[in-house]
Amino acid sequence: MAVSSPHRNETAKIPEILRSALKKEINSMSNGKEKPEYFNLRPEVEKQYGYAHAVRVGREIKISGAVSMDDEGTPTAVGDMAQQMKNCYEDLRKVLSHYGCTFDDVVVENIYSTDMPAFLNEAAYRGEIYKNHFPTGTWLGVKELALPEFMIEIEMEAFISD
Repeated sequence: MAVSSPHRNETAKIPEILRSALKKEINSMSNGKEKPEYFNLRPEVEKQYGYAHAVRVGREIKISGAVSMDDEGTPTAVGDMAQQMKNCYEDLRKVLSHYGCTFDDVVVENIYSTDMPAFLNEAAYRGEIYKNHFPTGTWLGVKELALPEFMIEIEMEAFISD
């Protein structure tokens, strides 16, 4: 005996593109195996050093540390903490934007600095970045970063809201 569902014909009313997206969402929720989506801001530099600038899995985005560099990987704003910080946040803005996010979506921010007093003198700039709330995070003084010219490195995690 066949059982008929009152919702059986309802799927015919859903446009094909929406049905496809809905299927993907249901499948990802049911098996818990969402595929990572990688993003490279500077593909050649990131390939050379062996990392991806960001990866999204589901609604979470992990963003590698941003430093002040040009598209060839050469340090910029050498010796200028304020400008290096601005350059880091500009790169991070580009990464967040790739995923349709803003700094409002950042939930964790970790800052590494080779000169904590210089960083602390410029830390108020973060108020221009985070207008609604600050994320959780840690500020760490470190002996050195990847290249001696880098004074600051900022890594983030973001969460995509509904």
